[in-house]
Amino acid sequence: MSFIKFVDQNPEAVEKDLHDDILEGNPKQFSWMMYDGHQQAIRSGVWDSTAGKFTAVMDGIVEFCHILKGSATIKTGDGKSYDVAAGDAFVMTAGLETEWTVDNYIKKHFVIVAVDNLPPQDAD
Repeated sequence: MSFIKFVDQNPEAVEKDLHDDILEGNPKQFSWMMYDGHQQAIRSGVWDSTAGKFTAVMDGIVEFCHILKGSATIKTGDGKSYDVAAGDAFVMTAGLETEWTVDNYIKKHFVIVAVDNLPPQDAD
């Protein structure tokens, strides 16, 4: 068992390869993994992105996000659009297709859970 306080961690920044995901601009994204456990079934850390438009699919994962700085507009596959900014928290469920528009910068805490071995999602 362990207690992991993010401020006490010093992980290396890892740049995400966005080659296939960029729709506009030249966004740069980095993540700092603070926790990676249960054979990568649960991951948590900090992520940021510079300005641009890009896609992200929740492929076999559920992600909880808490925006720390900046803002973005997230358009989902059903055509709905959500504005998120510092202080907002939300969950993206497995299978969700998203298109992020970041005007300047965004930074978030995240928790990702792989859903392959979990029971099916409850009906909405």
